[in-house]
Amino acid sequence: MKDKVLKLFTFLSNLINKGHDRSVKAKKNILASFFIKGFSIAISLVLVPLTINYINPSRYGIWLTLSSIVGWFSFFDIGLTQGLRNKFAEAKTKGEDNLAQIYVSTTYAILAIIFSIVWIIFLIVNQFLNWTHILNISENMQSEISILAVIVFTYFCLQFVLKVITTLIIADQQPAKSSLVDLLGQILSLILIIFLVKTTQGSLIKLGIALCISPLLVLVGANIFFFRGTFKKYKPVFSKIKFSYAKGLFNLGIIFFIIQVAGIIQYESANIIIARHFGTVEVTSYNIVYKYFGVLNMVFLIFVTPFWSASTEAYLKNDIEWIKNGIKKYNLLNILLLIIGGIMLIFSQPIFNLWLGKGKVPISFYLSLWGFLYFSVTIFVAKYVFFLNGINALRIQFIASVISPFLYAIVALLLIKYYHLGVYALFIASIVANFNGILLAPIQYHQIINKNKKGIWIK
Repeated sequence: MKDKVLKLFTFLSNLINKGHDRSVKAKKNILASFFIKGFSIAISLVLVPLTINYINPSRYGIWLTLSSIVGWFSFFDIGLTQGLRNKFAEAKTKGEDNLAQIYVSTTYAILAIIFSIVWIIFLIVNQFLNWTHILNISENMQSEISILAVIVFTYFCLQFVLKVITTLIIADQQPAKSSLVDLLGQILSLILIIFLVKTTQGSLIKLGIALCISPLLVLVGANIFFFRGTFKKYKPVFSKIKFSYAKGLFNLGIIFFIIQVAGIIQYESANIIIARHFGTVEVTSYNIVYKYFGVLNMVFLIFVTPFWSASTEAYLKNDIEWIKNGIKKYNLLNILLLIIGGIMLIFSQPIFNLWLGKGKVPISFYLSLWGFLYFSVTIFVAKYVFFLNGINALRIQFIASVISPFLYAIVALLLIKYYHLGVYALFIASIVANFNGILLAPIQYHQIINKNKKGIWIK
């Protein structure tokens, strides 16, 4: 038995360490990410029913909707973190450590300034907002929701600055460590929620504090740990803040910003549209399906996340064969996940009953079906989009992103108001609006890699 275990260990070790250094690094991160993401998914699945039982489905829907509204303020990032991801990877690949440190220091400074101003403005404006009207809820909850909004928004602003460290970790092709940071935040959140369930009555404010403070504490620790260790030579310092270098970040960042806007509108506005047209209980139903089939996306992201920064390096070194092989393997993985997703769809209702409690949250088969189809499309397009992002070939995606939010809103409202479809209309609208990933991104990849075309394809 001992010999068999040793042989298996040797086989796996050889499999992982075989190939290009870039591939070996990716495989090690993928393997580590599997264990980390496995725990993350498990905690996420436990947190949902625990939280719903603590405050009830309607209030959980309020929490999700408010979080979505606050999420819109990520516009103020202006794509800086994604711009930093590529600029940092390029500078590190070329051995320009001083330039990398300048980009890191400047990004921290700009984000700190932006979100300090945004936070102050929000504190002033929040006093005049009628949250009960915005969320379509009882007026006696105005004071509670107003306080919760301040808590969530404060968390949002702080984490946006602190999460720069996870951008650097991913840019360094170590996504497993970034996932570990998120996992530690989830574990702390779970501990605090269990404590609240055991010791207090259901409270949105207490829930908000628990879910917001946990990831912030972990992010503070991560910044200290990595800038004293792995990224010591890139540590942000005042002397390295060079706003003249911000132009390079902004030029690339503004393109990522417009692209992010499309994603934010499609994801964050869904909860708002559902709350306004169907009620906050349906927000919970939609998000349950999103989390359930989102597992497929989480698994695929474990494999595809290293591909972004690895593509930056491979393309700079003209290693086209490595890129082609990567896409082929991702296509095979897409097929496997499609089969798994189909099985998840077939058994979705019994799983929901087991997970949440029978009849606790109403979920129709059509909502599950379109949730499955949406994530099937999402994992198909991710590999092409990540490659194009990695080599800064963003022009076509940029143009499509200007169109897609309008297309999403129009299709969603038409399906709801004139065709009287249910909540699943939001998934249908998201698929239609993702025409860039479904059609244009694969064509662009083919033109660049297989036909060596330049011009608009590489811009």
